[in-house]
Amino acid sequence: MRNLGISVYPNYSTVKDDKKYIKLANKYGFRRVFTCLLSVEGNTDQILMNFKGTIGYAKQLGMEVICDINPRVLRKLGILYDDLSFFHDLGVDGIRLDLGFTGNEESMMTFNPYGLTIEINMSNSTKYLENILSFQPNRNKLTGCHNFYPHRYSGLSYDFFVECSKKFKKHGLRTAAFVSSNAATFGPWPVVEGLPTLEMHRELPIDVQAKHMFATGLVDDVIIGNAYASEEEIRLLSEINRNKVTFNIEVFDTTSDLERKIIFDELHFYRGDVSDYMIRSTQSRVKYRNKSFPPHNTIDIKRGDIIIDNDLYKQYAGELQIALKDMKNSGKTNVAGRIREEEIFLIDCLKPWDKFAFSEWR
Repeated sequence: MRNLGISVYPNYSTVKDDKKYIKLANKYGFRRVFTCLLSVEGNTDQILMNFKGTIGYAKQLGMEVICDINPRVLRKLGILYDDLSFFHDLGVDGIRLDLGFTGNEESMMTFNPYGLTIEINMSNSTKYLENILSFQPNRNKLTGCHNFYPHRYSGLSYDFFVECSKKFKKHGLRTAAFVSSNAATFGPWPVVEGLPTLEMHRELPIDVQAKHMFATGLVDDVIIGNAYASEEEIRLLSEINRNKVTFNIEVFDTTSDLERKIIFDELHFYRGDVSDYMIRSTQSRVKYRNKSFPPHNTIDIKRGDIIIDNDLYKQYAGELQIALKDMKNSGKTNVAGRIREEEIFLIDCLKPWDKFAFSEWR
């Protein structure tokens, strides 16, 4: 199962506001809550009491809560790696190690008597994970989660993100990463210029960020890094198909009812013999081979266009394609619609035999 999550920072907010946010997210099917002890300063007892109130409410709603820590925080709170009773008492389901130990400690922590999940930092290119695995951890209690980056231009490059993530998926471990709300105003640190994992996501609409994360096939859980996202953003995330790339598209006025039916009602998959110029979904031409597809809107084709071959293309009539490149139109292809501009890059995530769908963007 792929989950959605939010982040709360009780040392920068109130229990009342956090509960309101958690309730909203839960209403839309969010299942994870991330929180952070890294930036705890001031009256520690009061802050921890606020944490406990917030965490307890999320647990009442059946949400999973993971708390971000590092060895410095453990020392400050007087906690040893082999006694995690503090976090059990706090009420969390697991702890995320922003900075880790030597590998053996992490392995031992996965056997804690409370069943706490140990989540490790995915955003590094070292042999950290392999080292932990060499100490034979309880893999059922070991997961990974990327960092987020409040400083503009400091987020991960896409290639580095893929490199790091593949290490975890290779071993079958659950993974998570962060997207950034454009409505949120704070995070765990004073500087907040968004809180994405990937730098390329910083200015994108939040639903496009999440679609991309799921489309990579490398992320199981997508968490909003900053607080508080708007209800509209949360709703948009809740409506995403987490298992199949679904493009928001504009359908042109000239597009026929039959073409609309092909676009929205048929199951599309990326034909296995790959072209540099288009993604081909060919079953519609078989199913509707006895139907007519009169030529219309045969303008030149742009990358991101949804195109359907017309009657002039004979046996290809009714075949749907997504344009990967700009192309001259011979007059045999109808341009039926266009992918939302911010989502066009997602077509590069599709692989042969991947399934995909469309939703009308208004």
